[in-house]
Amino acid sequence: MLTDKHDLVHELPEHRDRIRNLKMNNLHFARLFDEYHEVDHEVHRIETGVENTSDEYLDERKKRRLYLKDELYRMIKQG
Repeated sequence: MLTDKHDLVHELPEHRDRIRNLKMNNLHFARLFDEYHEVDHEVHRIETGVENTSDEYLDERKKRRLYLKDELYRMIKQG
């Protein structure tokens, strides 16, 4: 099964500089950013078969990843 990584900078390349700035200057953003990437990495490991888990757990992790991405995007767009 081929899976896509959902690295935030690759998902939102037009906001690369803003993401870097927020990571350096906004502790809340930095924490959400780190959690997003931890969850994304976990989802990727599950989807590639490195880890086994229930479909329900995978769905829950995907929902968490989407929530975090939405929150991060909201913060990026706030300017």
